[in-house]
Amino acid sequence: MPRSVSEQVVVIAGASSGIGRATALAFAARGANVVCAARGRQALDSLVDTILADAGAAIAVETDVADAAAVRALAVAAEDRFGRIDTWVNVAAIGVWGRFEEITDEEFDRVMRVNFLGHVHGVRAALPALRRAGGGGIIGVSSVEGVRAVPLHAPYTASKWALRGFYDVLRIELAQEAAPITVSTILPASIDTPFFEHSRSKLGVMPKPPPPVYAPEIVAHAIVHTTEHPRREVTVGGSGLAFFAGQYLCPALTDALLSIPRLGIDAFRSSRPDDGMDNIDAPMVGPGQVHGSHPGQVLRRSVVTAVLSRIPRPGQLLAGALTTLRRARAGVPPAPRHLSGVSAANPSPRTVR
Repeated sequence: MPRSVSEQVVVIAGASSGIGRATALAFAARGANVVCAARGRQALDSLVDTILADAGAAIAVETDVADAAAVRALAVAAEDRFGRIDTWVNVAAIGVWGRFEEITDEEFDRVMRVNFLGHVHGVRAALPALRRAGGGGIIGVSSVEGVRAVPLHAPYTASKWALRGFYDVLRIELAQEAAPITVSTILPASIDTPFFEHSRSKLGVMPKPPPPVYAPEIVAHAIVHTTEHPRREVTVGGSGLAFFAGQYLCPALTDALLSIPRLGIDAFRSSRPDDGMDNIDAPMVGPGQVHGSHPGQVLRRSVVTAVLSRIPRPGQLLAGALTTLRRARAGVPPAPRHLSGVSAANPSPRTVR
């Protein structure tokens, strides 16, 4: 069984703002040792300061997830400081809004390197550490856009579809070897984070999340819950069910509806002028924040997410039983709930460069 959150060492790649920042704060509030990684030094430092002020345990590691060597160094820093890694959360993402033909090759490439290859680098760094710890979990944040495509967001949508396929392959291969490592994919709907202000826009205005819009703390809670209760996929936000329904029941009709400006293109265009600032090539300057500036209603609770994350699914129960049987036949012991040995090395530094 997974360790309780209070006993875990958690690495969060993409912790400086939005869902990643909310997730770091949620883990720290539950007593976990948190390793916060992102490109923005100021945002990371302010996050660690907040956690330490609330008697939490955290360090910051400046990391560009598109750099495989930097991500491997992140894993080393986490083990050096806390002795092991129990959960690795991949959150980092960037976006470019515009028609496909307006988005350059370089912009498309950069989004894929961060949003997709950043997760690949994270998993490559995490797996050896999780094996050394006797097991653990990998949690990747995809999106409902990984289920149903939307207009004006080709690179981001493509990266999120790629992530679902990648985590499916990883899940199968780990199950085949009966490894005590779980893989969960989180699929958030529209979330009020700074992602939209931080994205690059070719719309002439700043992009916005289409309603209904949910608070990032809902996603953070789902991630923390998944750490102790792993699930194959977790949809966050009731509107996510509409994405699944549209894709699997009537994809052609959904395409047609999204091609209507009021339902598709206009749903992502705000009335605010674009400020010309984005985090595509460099991190945003500032202390970082959890919430975006969505002017409309932001839902603080999702009944659908709360219910679905707790209802046992027959397929998952059968898969769990099969995995347990494979591990027993392979002579693989269950991952211990309690492991001593969290390192006391480097007790004072807040930030690892």
